[in-house]
Amino acid sequence: MLYDQISEAVTAIRAHIQQKPAVAIILGSGLGALATEIRHAVAIPYSEIPHFSRSTVVGHAGRLLIGTLEDVPVVAMQGRFHLYEGYSAEAITLPVRVMRMLGAETLIVSNAAGGVNPDYRTGDFMLLSDHINLPGMSGNNPLVGAQDERLGVRFPPLAHAYDKHLRTLAQTVAREIQGIKLHEGVYTMLVGPTYETSAELRFLRTIGTDAVGMSTVPEVVVARQMGMRVLGISLITNEATGNETQEVNHEEVMQAAEAARIKFAALVTGIVREIAS
Repeated sequence: MLYDQISEAVTAIRAHIQQKPAVAIILGSGLGALATEIRHAVAIPYSEIPHFSRSTVVGHAGRLLIGTLEDVPVVAMQGRFHLYEGYSAEAITLPVRVMRMLGAETLIVSNAAGGVNPDYRTGDFMLLSDHINLPGMSGNNPLVGAQDERLGVRFPPLAHAYDKHLRTLAQTVAREIQGIKLHEGVYTMLVGPTYETSAELRFLRTIGTDAVGMSTVPEVVVARQMGMRVLGISLITNEATGNETQEVNHEEVMQAAEAARIKFAALVTGIVREIAS
């Protein structure tokens, strides 16, 4: 049973820590460098946590960090899981449930995304104001299956999934950091692992997409079911309007993430500091 798996993972993690995290952070592709900012961190490989899956993608270290960021107790996933790795939606979202049960009330979730909006440039950031769950519409929703009231309501509303107050706070922080361009827009998730065709990208723009990626939405759905406040941040690693003449590749995505790591760390650190205040 899912609840028992969560409880076993929580028990195993608590054997290594004393503090109760207030903020949970999921670090997307190439964005794990923020981990160096977490002080007094206890690092637990996913392989040592019961029922956690394994990260198989370059740029995902595959460990859970518990420590402090700006003196705020945090728990951070340095690497996440994806549907395209063959995991179920339930499996890839189990860590979010575990982090919530450890005590985290706020989730900051990040990802690398293609900029479908023609105004977006590589190296820009986007706050998620909303999302479109294309795989969810076809059945890969993490809440499909037996309902356990201990984990939240059967039909959680998502009209305001991304906390407006946290977005305002993030914009305030971004204005104080030189060189950061922070948009707000709609993120669409596709399963991957293929990058989108030109026709798919034009379709995505038509339905209101500003950025596209292969993660995040399942974690947000589960976080909202469990009553967490959510802030989503995309790093735009490539332009994806459908008019590009060269194909995107994972190495390019990783290079863009590496180039943005200092700005990303400053942004998230500032946000956590403001959450605490």
